[in-house]
Amino acid sequence: MAASTPVASPSSQAPHPVRHPTRWVILGVICLAQLTVLLDNTVLNVAIPSLTTEMGAATADIQWMLNAYSLVQSGLLLTAGNLADRYGRKKMLATGLALFGLGSLGAGLSETTGQLIAARAGMGVGGALLMTTTLAVVVQVFDDEERTKAIGIWGAVGSLGFACGPLIGGTLLDHFWWGSIFLVNIPVAVIGLVAVLKLVPESKNPAGDRPDYLGALLSTLGMTGIVFAIISGPEHGWTSGRVLLSGGVGVLIMAAFVLWELRIPYPMLDMHFFRNRRFVAAVMGGILVALGMGGSFFLLTSHLQLVLHYGPLETGLRMTPLALMIVVLNLTGVGARLMTKLGGPLTIAGGMTLLAAGLAVIAWTGAHGYGGMLAGLILMGTGIALATPAMATAIMSAIPPEKAGVGAGVNGTLQEFGNGLGVAVLGAVLNSRFAALLPAVAAGAGSLPEALGEARTAAQRSAVQDAFASGVQAGQLVGAAAVLAGGVVAAFLLRRAERADAAPAAPAGPGV
Repeated sequence: MAASTPVASPSSQAPHPVRHPTRWVILGVICLAQLTVLLDNTVLNVAIPSLTTEMGAATADIQWMLNAYSLVQSGLLLTAGNLADRYGRKKMLATGLALFGLGSLGAGLSETTGQLIAARAGMGVGGALLMTTTLAVVVQVFDDEERTKAIGIWGAVGSLGFACGPLIGGTLLDHFWWGSIFLVNIPVAVIGLVAVLKLVPESKNPAGDRPDYLGALLSTLGMTGIVFAIISGPEHGWTSGRVLLSGGVGVLIMAAFVLWELRIPYPMLDMHFFRNRRFVAAVMGGILVALGMGGSFFLLTSHLQLVLHYGPLETGLRMTPLALMIVVLNLTGVGARLMTKLGGPLTIAGGMTLLAAGLAVIAWTGAHGYGGMLAGLILMGTGIALATPAMATAIMSAIPPEKAGVGAGVNGTLQEFGNGLGVAVLGAVLNSRFAALLPAVAAGAGSLPEALGEARTAAQRSAVQDAFASGVQAGQLVGAAAVLAGGVVAAFLLRRAERADAAPAAPAGPGV
C-alpha cells in the first residue's frame, strides 16, 4: 500500500502517525506536567490543620479550598479538550502549565482564605487544560503499536500522584510553612513549559470547525452543577435544597447541551459518536469502573486514618505498595503486553477482578493492622495497572484522532463523575452501617468524631470505633462488588462492540 503524505496540514496525523523521534522524551515531559496537577488533588488535605490555625479558616472555607480546584477542573474538561483540538494541543498544554504555575504562586502567597480559594480555582483552569492535552498529545505522537504502553505509563503517573500527595505534602509541612505545598509547583511548571515549547509538536483538528461557544458554556455550567451536587451530598445530605437544586439544574443544562449539539453542524461533542457501539461501551464501562475505584480509594484512606489511626504522612507511606505495583507494571510494559495478548475486554475484566479481590482481602484481613492490608494493596495495584490504561485506550480508540482533545475530555469527565459518585455511594453504605451499629449513647451522631465525643466510657468509645470499622468493611465489600460488576459489564459491552464491528467486514470499509 503506497503511503501518501498529506501536504495540507502537518496536524492531520490520522490513525497511524509517524513515530516521533523524541516521543519518549515528550512522554516524560507530559507525565511531569500531569503529576504536578494530580498531586495537587490530594496534597492540600495534609495542610488543613495548618490552614485552620494560621489563617483562621472555618470549616466552610476549608471545603471550598478543597473543592474549588476539582469543581472548576471537572466543569471545564470537555471545553478544554475542544479548545485543544481547535487551537492546538501544544498551545493549550503550554497555556495550562502557565496558568497552573501562576495559580500556584497566588496560592502560596495568599494572605486570606478568599485569595486562596480564588487561586485554587485558577489552578483548576490550568489543570483542566493539562488533563485533556496530555492524553491527546500521547495519542498524536505514538502509533498504534506503542500507544497502549504510552497510555499505561500516563495512567501510572495518575495513580502515583494520588498515592504520593499525602507523602510529599507531609514531608514539606514537616520542614516549611503551608505555602510550600503550592510554591513547589512553580519550578516544575517552568521546566515543563520550556520543555513543551521546545519538544512537543503542534497538532490540531485540520477540519477547522467553527467554535461552539454556546456548547462550551452549557457543558461547563452543566458539569459544574452536577459535580457540585456530588461534592455537597455527603456533607449536606442528598435531599438538601442545595444538592437537589444544583444537581437538577446541572442535569437540565446538560440535556440542553445534548439538544444543542444535535442541532448544529459543528458540535463541540459530536453526538453521533454515541452511534458507535465501541464508544458507548467504553463510556458506560468507564463510569462503572471509575465509580468502583473512586469509592474504593476513599474507603482505603478512611480505613488507614480512622480505623488504624495513621496520620496523613503515614497513610501516604503505607499506600506506596499500591502505587509501586502500578508504576512497575506499566513502566516495564507488562500491562501493554498483556493487553496485546488478551485484548482490551479481557484485560479490563482481569484487572477489575484483581482490584475487587484486593478490596475484599483488605475488608476481611485489614481490620486489626496493616499486615493484613499489604496483600490487598498489591492486588489492587496490579488490577489498576491492567484495567485503567485498557479503559483509557478503549475510549480514545473509539474517537477519531483529530478529536483526541475531546476524547481526553470525555475520559477525564468520566473519571471525575465516576469518582465523585463512587465516594457518594460507598460513603452512604459506610454511614448507614455506622449509624445502625452505634451504641445508644451516640445514636444520631453524623460522624466518627461526633460519636466519640458523645461516648462516656472506654467501652462506649470502643463500640463506636467498632461500628465505624464495620461500616468501612461493609463499604469495601460493596465496593468490591461494584468494581467486579463494572469490570464484567465493561468487558462484555466492549467485546460485543468488537464483534459487531468485525461482523460486517466488507471491502467497503467501516461505517462510523
